[in-house]
Order: sequence, then structure tokens, then C-alpha cells
Amino acid sequence: MFSFFIVRMPNADTLCESSYWTERGKEMEEDFKVIDNYLMVKMPKEVDHHNSGYISKTADKFIMKDGIGNVVFDFEDTKFMDSSGIGIIIGRYKKISYFGGKVFAVNADTRIKRTLMICGLHKVIEIME
Repeated sequence: MFSFFIVRMPNADTLCESSYWTERGKEMEEDFKVIDNYLMVKMPKEVDHHNSGYISKTADKFIMKDGIGNVVFDFEDTKFMDSSGIGIIIGRYKKISYFGGKVFAVNADTRIKRTLMICGLHKVIEIME
């Protein structure tokens, strides 16, 4: 018989701010650029729960700090995206649409486009060819 237990870690949110994420954050920081009133987010090769928190938090900082009007997610290097990637996009859409802005997806390969279409995101964001 197997038994298991769940341990709730104190300050679980700060675990994401570990030295790994601090170092990785320095590398990923260059993936966020502001051009005019557009926040350009270069998505990583794999978008999953390991990096979705960092991407969301960093994008939100730019949106709130710099008065961004629109967000562009660039999927040029992305080969895999799970539901946490969808969550990133939906969360930024909710924030930016509150201010009257739009969200765009660019350079998505057929697999990523299909994921966006199946989830119905094509109804709220613009998927550019």
C-alpha cells in the first residue's frame, strides 16, 4: 500500500524567486522589449508551468510600469506550449483589454496556431501570419 502526504511550503511564492529563477530571469529579461506602446514578448522554446509564472509577472510589470497599450507574443522559437501558456495569454489579455489594448500572436508555427485556435483564443487576440 502506498501512502503520501502533501507538505505546504511556507512562502511558496518566493520559491520561484530562487537563484535559478534569478539567473534565468537575467537571461529572459532581454526577451521583453518595449517599442512605442507595444510590449514585445519573445516566448521561449518551451512554454510550460516552469516558466509561465516568470513570464506573466514580468509582462505585468512592464504593462503597469510603462503604460503599455498592446502586447505582442512572438512564438518564433516556440516548439511546445501547454495550458499554462494559454493562461499567460489570457491573463495579459484581461489586463491589457481593460485599458483598451490588444494582444497579438506572431510567428506561430502550425502546432502553436492550432493550440490557440482550439482554445478559442483567435476570438480575442489577433494571430498574425
